[in-house]
Amino acid sequence: MATILVAYPKNAGATFDRAYYMQTHMKMVADAWTEHGLMGFEIMFPADDAQPFAALALLRFAGQAAIDAALGSPGTAAVMDDIPKFTNITPMMHRVGD
Repeated sequence: MATILVAYPKNAGATFDRAYYMQTHMKMVADAWTEHGLMGFEIMFPADDAQPFAALALLRFAGQAAIDAALGSPGTAAVMDDIPKFTNITPMMHRVGD
């Protein structure tokens, strides 16, 4: 199994719409990438405003090849284009293990 960690680091003036992210964006992610090996995801929100991130997401894939297939798929453009609809934060994406 391989994972993408997506972090949304806070900065001055950062906005993040949790409801849109959970109800709309993550459905879009699942719709776009499940056929390419996305096995599931976990979303974490900070316990308080002192934390350095607005959100963290762990996206679990069958392996690195599945991540490559998902990121190279036609649905990825729509996933990325949707980001400004829920945040003004530039997400950080990191591949973790296999």
